[in-house]
Amino acid sequence: MQEQVATAVRSGSTAFTAIRTETRDGVATIALARPERLNAFTAVMHAELRQALDAAEADETVRCVVLTGEGRAFSAGQDLTEERLVGPDGKMDAGARLERDYNPLVERIYAFPKVTIAALNGPTVGASANIALACDILLAARSAYLQEAFARIALVPDAGGTWSLPRIVGAKRALALMLTADQIPADELQRMGLVYKVFDDATFRDEVAAYARRFATGPALAYRLIKEAARVSEANDLKTQLALEANLQRKAGASEDAREGVTAFREKRAPRYNGK
Repeated sequence: MQEQVATAVRSGSTAFTAIRTETRDGVATIALARPERLNAFTAVMHAELRQALDAAEADETVRCVVLTGEGRAFSAGQDLTEERLVGPDGKMDAGARLERDYNPLVERIYAFPKVTIAALNGPTVGASANIALACDILLAARSAYLQEAFARIALVPDAGGTWSLPRIVGAKRALALMLTADQIPADELQRMGLVYKVFDDATFRDEVAAYARRFATGPALAYRLIKEAARVSEANDLKTQLALEANLQRKAGASEDAREGVTAFREKRAPRYNGK
């Protein structure tokens, strides 16, 4: 896994400079790769992430995407040394970068049709924490922590944090996380329900790779339909959601994977899914 993360993969004829990507065994690993700046986000990183996500979605061999960081951090959030954007009035516009880069990225990850895993290998701070929360599953190294650091520099949580946090941990706890800007260690993140699994640092990369392979060999269509149902459930009443489940189950039940799953169960063997 470490070798995969360290390998630069070319997009057309131009190598990525702010991320590293590797596709192997049905898993596309995208690593934020500015370790000297704790993988802080820049406009270039955003552009390359968009390219990498487009490529992963278009590649039929990819069933799972892992987003992680190189070095000792997942990401420190926005690179505050990057030149600030200005609005039509010529004044600094703190919302412009969100509208141009962060908001589209969060929406893209949240609605991504394939399984996404955020592998928090270290500190996950500011906007990067909320980008991670847009992924389907969060896995963390034991030394990792998450921090909604915005209030420390007199800013408001962005990149979807004020939307996702209350839905995951509840309104009061989410507000406390945002107002205090405390560093929350991995074990506590797991207790809060923000992180699904925590692994020791020494085995973290291997454990993430094993989890990703699990989804790469699983029923991709069923995963996509499960994500679709989960994403809209909070906005639906029970009757609407029950009707949606019936329609999605028709699609799943008619799939080759469902037939294979039932056959494998009856034959007492491991299923061989093709994602269709």
